[in-house]
Amino acid sequence: MRTGGEIRRNRILELLAAATEPVPGSLLASQLNVSRQVIVTDVALLRTAHPELISTSSGYMLMHASGTRRVYKVKHSDEETEDELTCIVDLGGTVLDVYVEHRVYGTIRAPLNIKSRLDVQNFMRDMRSGVSSPLKNITFGYHYHTIEARSQQVLDEIESRLRERGYLIETRDAPVIYAAKKYS
Repeated sequence: MRTGGEIRRNRILELLAAATEPVPGSLLASQLNVSRQVIVTDVALLRTAHPELISTSSGYMLMHASGTRRVYKVKHSDEETEDELTCIVDLGGTVLDVYVEHRVYGTIRAPLNIKSRLDVQNFMRDMRSGVSSPLKNITFGYHYHTIEARSQQVLDEIESRLRERGYLIETRDAPVIYAAKKYS
C-alpha cells in the first residue's frame, strides 16, 4: 500500500509532466493542500530518482529530452547578454542552462530554460535589478550554454549567428572540466 507522501509525489510528477512552463512551489502546495516546505522536501526526494526535475527562479519543471542539444562556449559583455539570448531564441533555440568552469570550485551550473523573447526580457529584468550579477562574471565573461533545438540544422544556424556576433569561442579541444578542489 502506498503512503500519502508517495501518492503526493506521484501527483507532483504528473502535474509537472503536464506543464508547459515552470510550476511555482506555492501553486503545487495549494493544489495538493500542503505547505510549501512539504513540496520542497518532496522535490528533494523526487530528484534522487528523477534528475530531469529541476528548479528555476519561476518554479519546478521536468526537462523533456525532446530536441537536439549542443553546448557552446561563449564570451560577451553584460550589455551584450540580451542580444546573445535573443539570437538563440529567435532562431528556435532554448537556452537550457548557463555554466562556468572555475579552477577552484569546479563546474557551477544554473538552469535557465529561456525559450522566447518574453523569457529573455524577464531574465534581463531580473539581472538589471542589481540583486545578482551574471554567473559569467566570475570567469571573466567565459561561460557555456546548453542549447536545445528541434534539429541539428537549427543548432548550426545558432552557431553561425553566435560566430557572426563574435560571441562564440572557437576551441579545437573539448572544454576543460575542472573538478572542485578539496581543502580538507
